[in-house]
Amino acid sequence: MTILLRAAHVVVPGGLLEPGWVEVDGRRICAVDVGGPPQAAAALVETDWLAPGFVDMHGHGGGGSAFQAGERDEVLQARRLHLAHGTTTTVASLVTAPLAELARTCSALAEMVRDGILGGIHLEGPFLSSARSGAHDRALLRPPELQAVRRLARACRGVPFMVTLAPELPGGLDAIAEIVDLGGTVAVGHTDADYAVTCRAIASGARVATHLFNGMPPLHHRRPGPVGALLEADGVVIELINDGVHVHPAIVRCVAGAVGTGRVALVTDAIAAAGMDDGEYRLGPVAVRVTAGVARVADGDSLAGSTLTMDAAVRNAVTLGLSPLAAFHAASLTPARALGIADRVGRIEVGLDADLVLLDDRLAVQRVMAKGAWVATS
Repeated sequence: MTILLRAAHVVVPGGLLEPGWVEVDGRRICAVDVGGPPQAAAALVETDWLAPGFVDMHGHGGGGSAFQAGERDEVLQARRLHLAHGTTTTVASLVTAPLAELARTCSALAEMVRDGILGGIHLEGPFLSSARSGAHDRALLRPPELQAVRRLARACRGVPFMVTLAPELPGGLDAIAEIVDLGGTVAVGHTDADYAVTCRAIASGARVATHLFNGMPPLHHRRPGPVGALLEADGVVIELINDGVHVHPAIVRCVAGAVGTGRVALVTDAIAAAGMDDGEYRLGPVAVRVTAGVARVADGDSLAGSTLTMDAAVRNAVTLGLSPLAAFHAASLTPARALGIADRVGRIEVGLDADLVLLDDRLAVQRVMAKGAWVATS
């Protein structure tokens, strides 16, 4: 059945259609234009804002469930929570664990990517700095030997995947080149690298900054470190957890102003506690306590992911001064490009998947469409 959607503001790659309309036929977008639709339609849906479905390239779970074990029921539960908040493409992020366990989980998650449940796999570990481990288990961290890198890449079985690593570790730069050759995306994060090493990592193919500022040395005017290198490199996408806790609003504004919103990717870094009450949770093997919506390692003070959803990240961005267009691009088009999947998702464009979010004038989610089908939002 053909569905026509009309909105006061339609978010497209080149800007806004005000007003605009989109026609959906089956699972694909078949027409997009400014003004009103050319013909009357029985299935006409109207809204204030029509945006591409959000693409969350960094999240560990939600709705009480986590991606870490690779269990289908848990993945579906977490995905339902984030779908209701507008995320139509979810990349399953895994924290540090034994190599064999990670390989098994990647293999299981790869099947769910092929089934269209997930958009890809993100290995946030085990190739991280013990000095900047955050909520990762230090005892399980390891250098990125090529054999280990290849094993995990093979376990992803050809689906989109990203690996966060610390480039200063032994073999780090070679591992970056290897991951790129194997078709993966490399992110720099949980690193104690200096500016020069980070520049070499970027030259070797790293293209993403994992939750910039968190899990790395702070920016210093004489020691720019990884933050300075990642900010100044035109080809690097900057992840920001825009929950008001991980990064101060002033820093979000500074980053967006410095690099341009086309390089900013809003991410949730959400754990199982997203959409749930405060309490005790786990992030892989690590116990986490959530208080007032903020997740921290139970036996310390390190932040341990978040309880954020992408619609809240977008609203937060607009509240602190980004334009709605910039915020929506940071939640959809930019992460899709970083993952190499912008030929299917992240844009309202003819021929792409009909992944759409309908929002009111306050940017609250009203309805969500995934591959042409309406999904439950309550």
